[in-house]
Amino acid sequence: MLLIDEIQSPLGRIAIAARDGRLCALEFGRARLARQLAARYPDVPRRPTRNPFGLSVKVRAYLAGDLAAVDRIPVETGGTPFQQRVWRALRRIPAGHTMSYGALARALGVGAAARAVGAANGRNPVSLVVPCHRLIGGDAALTGYGGGLWRKRWLLCHEGAQPRATTTRSAGGRSTGRSR
Repeated sequence: MLLIDEIQSPLGRIAIAARDGRLCALEFGRARLARQLAARYPDVPRRPTRNPFGLSVKVRAYLAGDLAAVDRIPVETGGTPFQQRVWRALRRIPAGHTMSYGALARALGVGAAARAVGAANGRNPVSLVVPCHRLIGGDAALTGYGGGLWRKRWLLCHEGAQPRATTTRSAGGRSTGRSR
């Protein structure tokens, strides 16, 4: 059984799904959550539940300024072994810090695999908790974020991280203007 909750936030509605005490999905909006759950858990029943396993309270605490509130949330991410390695490494990037895709690839011992790290980052099913927003381009540009670059920018500012560059790039690498 997947327990589903939705909370209001400065980033819009956040929908979460949990089971067996673990966060399985966190998405911006019910429709995105529904698509993710249909792909990962097609036959698992769902039930609306307020604050399943205390997870909604922890997400709210993070958004209210307790940046460590989500650090120890247990997760059920699924994914390939490589994706799981990337997601574990993301959880080790402290709030208020960023890392480039290439630097994370080098830290994982796969220096030439920055694009693969980016692809794994984009498949993260539990954003905020696995802080995919902390990865930036090698030139410090804010690059693709499934929830929208404005949310990535908000999260980084919320955590006190200040990327060096002010340009943003879409997932295709095109410049999309200033981030300020």
